[in-house]
Amino acid sequence: MIYRILVLGASYGSLFATKCLMADHDVTLVCRAPTAELINAKGTEVRLPPKGDAAPLAIRSADLPGTLDATTPEFADPSAYDLAVLAMQEPQYAHPAMRGVLTRIAETGIPCLSLMNMPPLPYLRRIPAIDAMTAEAACNNARVWDRFDPEKMTLCSPDPQAVRPAGEPANVLRVGLATNFKTASYAAAEDTEILTRLADDIDAVRIDGRDVPVKLRVHDSPFVPFAKWPMLLTGNYRCITPGAPVSIREAVHGNVALSRQIYDCVASIVRRLGASADDLVPFDKYAAAAEKLTNPSSVARAMAAGASAVERVDRLVQIVGRQFGITHAAIDRTVALVDATIEVNRLRVA
Repeated sequence: MIYRILVLGASYGSLFATKCLMADHDVTLVCRAPTAELINAKGTEVRLPPKGDAAPLAIRSADLPGTLDATTPEFADPSAYDLAVLAMQEPQYAHPAMRGVLTRIAETGIPCLSLMNMPPLPYLRRIPAIDAMTAEAACNNARVWDRFDPEKMTLCSPDPQAVRPAGEPANVLRVGLATNFKTASYAAAEDTEILTRLADDIDAVRIDGRDVPVKLRVHDSPFVPFAKWPMLLTGNYRCITPGAPVSIREAVHGNVALSRQIYDCVASIVRRLGASADDLVPFDKYAAAAEKLTNPSSVARAMAAGASAVERVDRLVQIVGRQFGITHAAIDRTVALVDATIEVNRLRVA
């Protein structure tokens, strides 16, 4: 069976789209008009890092069995698709055009897979231990999620690291860390079947007899995607400084003892939600991966560029931790720094 997949976001979303195209499924990317025109004319290119002595892979959509096209939010018709993938940053969904397509997705009732670091509120409502009303304070606009059925929403940890290379056109994406997408299952077995079929089809892909990195892994536990929270609070958000942003490697390895404390604290919050040790990634494994992350995180780059709205996983973790009486001074400092930087950026815009 060939699935039709609607992906909101043509930057990071093009990585997930490419994996689906390689597995002979059809994808529509939703993006701005100039990017849509470029993709419809020239397709996309995703560059995967070399493995061992192998040469890097440059995967072009035009060479793949699945069909790719692109459109703008105003013209996206979710009723024609089997799955919607949310691959933009959470603040972007507050834009009127994106709110419109989200409303149409919710009304069709098709299953949604979120690739955001910030879990959408409908997914948080699936977790009994989370007070979703209190968690709304971490959202840029909680009301955009009101029409969604929580049972139709799942969350995927966007572990692969990818950026648009400087000086390249908007249809090119470079993967720096080719790890796997790890998704929780849906409440309904028939919706989860879409993910398991996609995962199996992606697993089977070979290029010139070579296995291709970046897989889709489907887990029964709803807490597996939350394994990203300790990483985000230990690395990504600590790339933000009062001055220039630092790399994830520097944020983590500049003070390894403190990094371990933060990581363990956030992991304890996720365990209080109901996660098991198997749902989480050990600190030492994360620290080793962070050695390869030589650029600042996307949230740090955005804030340094003047963004007045970013994903607030830092605040979400702080809120959830306080539900259980778990706090850490370093987390509080991070939240305060992000708050202050956003305020400065808003004043500059004003």
